[in-house]
Amino acid sequence: MRLHHTAIWVADIEKIKSYYISHFGATANKLYVNKTNGYSSYFLTFGSGSQLEVMHRADIPDNLNDSIAQYKGYIHLAFAVNSGQEVDDKAKELQEAGYPVLRGPRMTGDGYYEFETLDPEGNRLEVLFK
Repeated sequence: MRLHHTAIWVADIEKIKSYYISHFGATANKLYVNKTNGYSSYFLTFGSGSQLEVMHRADIPDNLNDSIAQYKGYIHLAFAVNSGQEVDDKAKELQEAGYPVLRGPRMTGDGYYEFETLDPEGNRLEVLFK
């Protein structure tokens, strides 16, 4: 068995799509739109084959979680790279593009070299190497 995809509701579907294409090498399928209920989505596919479905519908309320605090439930997406240098390079790239680095780059107690950041809508991400 394998995990097929993860899905997130977003406010600005085009901005999120562009972010993951520009900074994480995703490719997007054609926008799906259901005109009956105002639902739209993209499947973003990454080099590993993993997918992130980004979805929008105007009546979905904002998430009340604070983007910095941690809460029970799903908390982040993690992207693996091939070296510690790639971790450093991605942290620098995102900082220069105006995205926060919350922690790191750092070596964790379980042997990962990583940093934490937020996407344009405050979803927590990790970029790591082991």
